[in-house]
Formats: sequence, C-alpha cells, structure tokens
Amino acid sequence: MIADDEPLIRAGIRMILTSDPQIEVVAEAVNGREAIDLARAHAADVVLLDIQMPVLDGLSALPELRRAAPMTKVIVLTTFGERENVLRALEHGGAGFLLKDTAPAELIRAVRAAAAGDAYLSPAATRHVVEQLASGREAARAEEARRRLTALSEREREVLALLGEGLSNADAGRRLHMSEATVKTYVSRILAKLNCENRVQAALLARDARL
Repeated sequence: MIADDEPLIRAGIRMILTSDPQIEVVAEAVNGREAIDLARAHAADVVLLDIQMPVLDGLSALPELRRAAPMTKVIVLTTFGERENVLRALEHGGAGFLLKDTAPAELIRAVRAAAAGDAYLSPAATRHVVEQLASGREAARAEEARRRLTALSEREREVLALLGEGLSNADAGRRLHMSEATVKTYVSRILAKLNCENRVQAALLARDARL
C-alpha cells in the first residue's frame, strides 16, 4: 500500500513497484488516517508511508497503524531525512526509512526486505542511527566517569581537571598555589581512588566526565 498525499508521487511509486511481477499495489491512501483504515482493511504486507500528509502525518499515524495491522511492515518514505524523523520512525516500529530520491531498484529491494521481515535503511538513515548509537555510548561513558569521580574530594577533582588539561605536576601546582610535591601526592591518591594505572587514564576519565 502507498500512503502519500501527492497523486504524482503515488503514480510514480506504483509504476516502479509494479515493474516487479511479485509486487502488487493493493491500495493508495492520501493521508495518515486513511492509511490506518486501509491497512486494516487490506492487510497489506508492506506500507510505504509518507511523513508530511494532511489530517494525520505519517509519523503520528505510524504507531496506530502498527496496532491496527500488526503484521504489516511499514517503510517511511520521505523527502525529509532529519535524524529525529529516522529515530521516531524506528522507535514506533517502522521496518525501514527511505528518502524519495532513492533509486527505483533500491525502493524495490526495500519492499522485498520488509516483506521478508528484515529492516531496510537508506545509507543516510543508517548514518543517523550510527551517530545516535555513538552519542548514546558517549553519554554512558560520561555517566560512568561521573559516578567514579564521586569518590574524590573537591581538591582532588581540581587536580584531576588540570590533569585532563594535560598540565604537569609543576604547572598544576602553580595554578593551584601548591608545591609540586603536594600535587604529586594528590595525583597518587587520585589514581588509587579511581583505580587508574597512570595519569593518562585519569586524564581520559576527566575528559569523559567533562570535568
């Protein structure tokens, strides 16, 4: 099923899909509300769902469509490839995300993949997901680093922050108005409390914690 409010776009998609003898277009919807009703009525294997449509946009219709026709796979097809759209589509159970400048052969591959139960993301959408996962890992590292730093006193945190800047013991001492020997003592305590083997590990921890 194709859900798009532009007749020319629907006609173009239909022409591409029906060029494959194993694909049949069973219905066309012009808005998100109609897409939900037609998906329930036709039990389509795959729905190509546009984002920007009247009455109910695609991303808002997606979770309700998935509830109305849980066996139907939904590929979000849009001109808007912003990261937020990609992630919302996947969070709401979308089986794929394609931009409208996708090559015809890729559109057919995506429909086949979704029908087979696989997810299909365009290269641009894949990049968004990878970036989001990377930022998630970064957030997890920051949270873990901050948790470990709770073992430090305020003064030890100040010394660690300077280690994170790459300062030597002497330079850190001048910054904090302490002797080099005193800074060295603080560094030893910091390494022990944080279970770090050397000052480089401690500096990386300070960076992860955004100290």
